[in-house]
Amino acid sequence: MVACDFDLNFTFISCGWEGSASDAGVLRSAISKGFEVPAGKFYLVDGGYGNTSSFLAPYPGVRYHLGEFRRRRRNDTGYANKEELFNHRHALLRNYIERAIGVLKKRFPLLKVGNHYPIESQIRIHAACIVFHNIIRCQNGDEDWLDHQPPLIPPETYVDVPEGDDAHHQDAHHQHQADLNNGNNLRDQIALQMWADYNN
Repeated sequence: MVACDFDLNFTFISCGWEGSASDAGVLRSAISKGFEVPAGKFYLVDGGYGNTSSFLAPYPGVRYHLGEFRRRRRNDTGYANKEELFNHRHALLRNYIERAIGVLKKRFPLLKVGNHYPIESQIRIHAACIVFHNIIRCQNGDEDWLDHQPPLIPPETYVDVPEGDDAHHQDAHHQHQADLNNGNNLRDQIALQMWADYNN
């Protein structure tokens, strides 16, 4: 599990989990080990997490992925409701983590391939790559050179890493009901304000 800011710097990492581990389980573990959300703030998360006032998930069962909104825009239709508007803006903002991970993998192709290192080494490699990524970003490292590099690791050896979000969606239901209600109320308030601004 990773978190990033809008400058594509990683602000949190939890290494060592199998790809089949549920998002909600990894998050619970991270919180138990000191991961905190600053007061008055929240993280945007995908549907594999429960919606709380600290971790806002998109509305389930409502258009979410950016490609779905692009198709709708071509047809020149607006948003059907506040939930669609919220999900679109949520996806736009959550795209920062996808971009940060993409830059990280492009910068360190080792992260795109399977390897036979012991698990302890693999954990250290991922953590070290993220630390180096942040150092390079803090030093205003030029990333354009990444677009013109020959692949050092043959692309045919790349391994698709499963997301695991959908298979473990039920884990989100293990969260405290008051937490879920607070998250739903906060998401609804934000969506209503967005909808009001959008329609004015």
